[in-house]
Amino acid sequence: MPDNSGLFEEMQALIIAQIKQLELPGHWRTMYGGLVFELEAKTPKTLIGGIFASKLHLKVDFSHGHLLDDPTKILEGEGKYRRHIKLRSLNDIEDKNVMQFFARAHQMQTAGKA
Repeated sequence: MPDNSGLFEEMQALIIAQIKQLELPGHWRTMYGGLVFELEAKTPKTLIGGIFASKLHLKVDFSHGHLLDDPTKILEGEGKYRRHIKLRSLNDIEDKNVMQFFARAHQMQTAGKA
């Protein structure tokens, strides 16, 4: 099995940089074996989502992903609330609309709809 850790670290850094460019209020912290983004620091009930690495992909997770509009079926997951996007290449970040999903998830959480 190939070691993708370098690629996934690069992808994670790019995602975080792009989210910072969106200038969304919130806080990053280490949690659940990855990085999570919350509206209020150390307040899990304000959790928007996170970034988590496995051996095969990088996953961007949305705490209330079941509420996100997804007509092209990019989001994966069958749970009650959470949905995620699996990323295997740098191109996937744009091709799978990660920033749009993240911005919408942030908007919903800020408006109290999540």
